[in-house]
Amino acid sequence: MNPGTNSAAPTSTSTWKLGDLTVNRVGFGAMRLTGTAPYDRGVPRDRERSTGVLRRAVELGVNHIDTAAYYFSATRSANELINRALAPYPEDLVIATKVWPGRDLSGAWWWATPAQLRGQVEENLRQLGRDHLDVVNLRLPPSRRTGSIGEHFGALAELRDAGLIRHLGISNVTSEQLAEAMAIAPVVCVQNAYGIGAPDEDQALLRLCGELGLAFVPFFAIAGSGREAGPAARDSETVRAVARAHGVSVAQVRLAWTLQQGPHVLAIPGTGDPDHLAQNMAAGALRLSEEEMALLTEE
Repeated sequence: MNPGTNSAAPTSTSTWKLGDLTVNRVGFGAMRLTGTAPYDRGVPRDRERSTGVLRRAVELGVNHIDTAAYYFSATRSANELINRALAPYPEDLVIATKVWPGRDLSGAWWWATPAQLRGQVEENLRQLGRDHLDVVNLRLPPSRRTGSIGEHFGALAELRDAGLIRHLGISNVTSEQLAEAMAIAPVVCVQNAYGIGAPDEDQALLRLCGELGLAFVPFFAIAGSGREAGPAARDSETVRAVARAHGVSVAQVRLAWTLQQGPHVLAIPGTGDPDHLAQNMAAGALRLSEEEMALLTEE
């Protein structure tokens, strides 16, 4: 079967655990559900199309959705779209969210103090219609990549002890910050930017997570340097050649390469397009050769 058109759900061997929660390794990121561009204050996506994509994702085997209360546009909220599309939630569905960043109603960003994290957690609970959150990632601001996260992570650990959160993760962090967090409370995942061309520091953190038995959850695996705006850099001839050889898109090659970095690596590609969703899911079945992996790693 051509991996570019395979729409089968992931097999049971393509799973990993977030604490005691088993998830398929190909999940779904909700960031692009709300507008024509992430955080867009202009034309929103069609509501029925977005909820349809979410329902189709679950039909294709997604049981791990990544979201955040700050994923909203002028008239759309990713969390509320998830609630509308999927509640009452399937028993095996794991919803992971992020706190520390926030946005006011004008769209302006703000960053929570440790004392304000409870309010952010409760906002996610309200929007999703849940009495607890499966996974909450502490998402670090770029300015804190070299600082302590102890106060903020400790505040989340208290909310975990209070029953509002089941499992904790961290996002946009260094190996030193991971060690600091693990000394405070159990960590089930690390969510960092990662993909073809990732620097040695990111490669080392991915390997460390594997050694510790933690899920490594890359974001921007497809977008690369384009980040929230989507793919920006022109794909190299190497990436395009591998895609042609398999009859798939370059996005599928990027996802497959990322997943083949280790069994603990999860994918959360986001899209508001049903066709792109099917392609992203099919990437979980795409197997690149050792030679192809080596060539792509050198990019």
